[in-house]
Amino acid sequence: MSTAAPAPRLIVGLGNPGAEYAKTRHNAGFWFCEGLAHDLKAHFSFESRFHGFVASLREAAGAPKWLLMPQTFMNRAGLAIGAIARFYRILPDEILVIHDELDLPPGQMRLKFGGGANGHNGLKDATAHLGVPDYWRLRIGIGHPGERNEVINYVLKPPRQEEQIAIFEAIDRALAVWPLLSRGDWEKATQRLNARPKPPKPAPAPAPGPVDKETP
Repeated sequence: MSTAAPAPRLIVGLGNPGAEYAKTRHNAGFWFCEGLAHDLKAHFSFESRFHGFVASLREAAGAPKWLLMPQTFMNRAGLAIGAIARFYRILPDEILVIHDELDLPPGQMRLKFGGGANGHNGLKDATAHLGVPDYWRLRIGIGHPGERNEVINYVLKPPRQEEQIAIFEAIDRALAVWPLLSRGDWEKATQRLNARPKPPKPAPAPAPGPVDKETP
């Protein structure tokens, strides 16, 4: 995808509705959208025709943009995405979907265009309702439980404290890149977002204490 690709008009965070899911790994997309709305002083309201919470982003330049958090549960997220995309005549390549990613460790992200769903039910349904997989995805790493049969239980539980810190640090880095995403500078945004975070610097070694001298 070239840098001439259009800027996003619809930014979708994937997650599950309800307080019982709010802190679970599967809601990483919601966490990004909530952070972006906070930074841009946008306000969500429930839109029944779009099956989700919607916020309008009125930036100084460019076409109006919308934030969407579907309230249909993950496996039917495409219903909300398709509804708002059709209403505002938003093309698939003008859509950015933010979602949790099992194949990336907490703290890492990947911005990519198109591709398969990699087993993610929210992406599967989005592609089904849009008719094509040709939309942008920001994959937020949540790590993998190690066993395939534990995936459902894993994504529907809150991350451990150290994982949560790493995930929210990644989201903060993504929010800092929003100006690039907003104007459709996908190449620079990809370079920034896909770079591995620098490991923390090791703590300095303690200074040696005074040496005791033996008394003659």
